[in-house]
Amino acid sequence: MHVFATLVAAPSTVTDGAETVAVLVLLSQYAMFRAGLSRSQVRLYAFQSLSVSALALIVAATRHIGELYVLAGLSLLLKVILVPSVIMRVLKEVRGDLAGSHRFGVATMVLCAIVLSVFGVFVVEGMPIHSKSLPLPALALAAAVVLVAFLLVIVRSDVVSQAVGFFSLENGVSVASLVLAAGLPFIAEVAFLFDLLVAVVVFGLLMRVHHGRAATLSTRHLERLRG
Repeated sequence: MHVFATLVAAPSTVTDGAETVAVLVLLSQYAMFRAGLSRSQVRLYAFQSLSVSALALIVAATRHIGELYVLAGLSLLLKVILVPSVIMRVLKEVRGDLAGSHRFGVATMVLCAIVLSVFGVFVVEGMPIHSKSLPLPALALAAAVVLVAFLLVIVRSDVVSQAVGFFSLENGVSVASLVLAAGLPFIAEVAFLFDLLVAVVVFGLLMRVHHGRAATLSTRHLERLRG
């Protein structure tokens, strides 16, 4: 319960910013389960990415890491503007905006997401990590975001939601890296964004090809291919 107690304590600037952003990212992840339209999920992802970019600026300013300013700018350009624009354009071309493309009810999915979040928080709390400069609650919430993003990919049965879930997972990893290793070499940090760019291209092509063959973005009819 230490993590939850720390969340309501009076933290420093870095800790305060990291925990606030982590909470916003996790809440937007929950909202994706309630979003019936693909466009709504994409907008939530853009908001989530904007929060991560803001965290990079906060860490850069408080820890005096100049490279993070560049990283924040690249993150803003790629994850807040480019990625949502590409997905929105694909949706416009294929005329697809699925509603209710989930395997379970919304309440059931949100409940599962909450259970996973609690599990992730307690797992991180149980790790032998002790540092006054490390916002442990933010790290725990970042782990929860990764788990919930995996759940979104599993329970949603359309290509767009699965892509957004994958991209959101990267946001959770970004929060964890900014909290745990803000001084990571710049080339390694940019490599994460390059991997995301490759994933966007792959998912964009997958959406077009899948819709061209099946006239839908749903993946339900692919289930019959399972052995």
